[in-house]
Amino acid sequence: MAGYPVLPEGIAYGGDYNPEQWPEEVWREDVRLMREAGVNLVSLGIFTWSQLEPAEGVHDFGKLDRIIDLLDGAGVKVDLATPTSSPPAWFRTAYPASRLVDREGHVIAGGSRHSFCPSSPEYAAASERIAGRLAARYAAHPAVVMWHVHNEYGWANARCYCETSAAAFREWLRERHGDVAALNAAWGTTFWGLTYGSFEEVEPPRLGPAGQLTALQLDYARFSVDAHIANFRRERDAVRRFGALPVTTNFMIPNCEPMDYWRWAGEVDVVSNDHYLDAGRADGHIELAMAADLTRSVAGGRPWMLMEHSTGAVNWQPRNLAKRPGEMRRNSLAHVARGSDSVLFFQWRASRHGAEKFHSAMLPHAGTDSGLWRDVVALGAELRGLAGVRGSRVEAEVALVWDWESYWALELEWRPSVDLRFRERVEAFYEALWREHVTVDFVHPSADLSAYRLVVAPSSYLLTEASGKKPAPLRRGRRSPGRLVLLRDRRRERHHPPGRPPRRAARRARPVGGGVPPPAGERHRRCRRRGRGWGRGFRRRRRGPDEHPDEHPDERPDLVGADPPRRGARRGRLHLRAGRGPPRGDPPRAGSGHCLVRRDRPRPGPRPDPRPDPGRGPRPGLGPDPRRGSRLGLRPDPRSGVRPGPHPGSRRGLRFRRGRGPAGAAARGARPRGGLPPAWPARHPRTGAPGPPPVPAQPRRPAGHGPGGERHRPPRRGAAHRIGDRTGRRRRGRRARREHMISPAAAPAT
Repeated sequence: MAGYPVLPEGIAYGGDYNPEQWPEEVWREDVRLMREAGVNLVSLGIFTWSQLEPAEGVHDFGKLDRIIDLLDGAGVKVDLATPTSSPPAWFRTAYPASRLVDREGHVIAGGSRHSFCPSSPEYAAASERIAGRLAARYAAHPAVVMWHVHNEYGWANARCYCETSAAAFREWLRERHGDVAALNAAWGTTFWGLTYGSFEEVEPPRLGPAGQLTALQLDYARFSVDAHIANFRRERDAVRRFGALPVTTNFMIPNCEPMDYWRWAGEVDVVSNDHYLDAGRADGHIELAMAADLTRSVAGGRPWMLMEHSTGAVNWQPRNLAKRPGEMRRNSLAHVARGSDSVLFFQWRASRHGAEKFHSAMLPHAGTDSGLWRDVVALGAELRGLAGVRGSRVEAEVALVWDWESYWALELEWRPSVDLRFRERVEAFYEALWREHVTVDFVHPSADLSAYRLVVAPSSYLLTEASGKKPAPLRRGRRSPGRLVLLRDRRRERHHPPGRPPRRAARRARPVGGGVPPPAGERHRRCRRRGRGWGRGFRRRRRGPDEHPDEHPDERPDLVGADPPRRGARRGRLHLRAGRGPPRGDPPRAGSGHCLVRRDRPRPGPRPDPRPDPGRGPRPGLGPDPRRGSRLGLRPDPRSGVRPGPHPGSRRGLRFRRGRGPAGAAARGARPRGGLPPAWPARHPRTGAPGPPPVPAQPRRPAGHGPGGERHRPPRRGAAHRIGDRTGRRRRGRRARREHMISPAAAPAT
């Protein structure tokens, strides 16, 4: 294995370069601007098969010769690609059996890349031939420092369901299982009477009735990965016959679910990866860190290459947002901090044609007089100053188990819940560790785990017998060098809100920090008491008398969370106890996993009082509606139209001190926390109508006595009491407010 390329020195900086899209007079300007930006490496020739071989057996390398020589003269090194990800149109016409077929049996048309069957023997011969011709011509060129085989295996043709693939799948099954009896035993085909009599009876898992054999689907996924690896090996061996330059292909970790990159890792000399942020995720920087850590782990801890990412917006997401100022720099340096020895983009110059004309580039459509270009130049200068970090390694003491085969198996149809997703659980634990500033490695279940102090294995659904025995040294008690945390989800048929796993799962996860973290994307915060971890504040909500046991909290209009208030929590306000809530100013989402207390339901607007207050004359609108307690607040004065300020009997933010009742507080003339109500205006500001007379202040009474000298019973010690709150003292509170309320009509004249 050749290892990481020797040149260029320092951190490699550049991106994909597609000069075939531009006239040759633009090439010299490109090379000049590359030197200005500090570019020292470009990926070349990725989609040039139709230019290099315009007809079968006819080759033309003239343009490629000229651009490589031009780059070499400017000191820019070349990562030369085999152009086999996009076969030319003549190939599809000459070999129609090589066309891609989807699961529903549709033949996929051309007009894009990756429109071929990975099991096609015609494609295998043609791709090996063009790779060998390139290597024979350019392996000894001083500008070529490494080989870039294909481009993003599995991007659009991860699995093909044509008859060619079906025949190759049957041969693969013979090599794997030996005979049909072993296949039936491994697949459990006695279920539903699906036993096979010969390998010729096995079909690919095409579209069919629900409930296809899960083992059939898993084996077909494994077979498809092997088909792509076989194509890579064929081209890699073809270029190695002409030199010992390192060979790579760009992975898509972790966003290409059909590819098992643990199996790919041993095939390449250096691991390289393409990563693009999801503009719709608020936690994209955390997902970036996870992708970089997973790529470094696939590389075995060795330096790896960031082969592609974007300077700004992409073109293939539902909403393609431009990056904020400084975001490109932050993302690039984050990859370097987590083990990458390169910062490469797609692409150098923005395209004028095709599907990616809206994709950002190092040299945008706006040219050099743009903020993006200035950021690109500044980043190149900064990376030159970081040349000393090349070759360094990242050490971690905590590991997360990641297995692509478990990924496939866990998300097959007819699982316990559609909410059970592999990446969601892994990202939730990674985010919790990330927020605690814990560096994380990812490991395969069969890897050596003895070097880690903590190993977390969420969603480890599928394990081989050897992998199941591998973590045994971590379970030997006090002499164990670390701790293994296995998390199993025992979700029953009932629905559990997102972020609220069953209580058994929470107890099993407590060695990691006290509970299962909320779903990825939710913000975390330590509990107010020390020593609490991810979710020790999670508590089961008490079910109401009229509530069905399986009722989701989101269906209750008066609940925004799934938990009751903890002891000492004030009612009527939001308290985030077990998790860090949304940014200030954004309302928390229902069922989001935060420990929220009850919130008041929205109340209707004010309505007129149809009848007078008995014994006190007509009510001018001061005070709460007697039919609704204190929940409506104050109504405007019908004579002046002026809405008074908060009344001591209203619920608008006035709270008395803990342990003192409302009647005693009002009798003592105590000042509520919200302050005294503002004075009414003497006259209406527009009509000039005289306002109501001022309300005289209440005389002070001895503590604990009402207006008539009677003693009242104080609330329980330590309770937080609010006027008009729905507690056991609601009726007494209403009665006290009615006794202490003085209307302007009944007030003495001054």
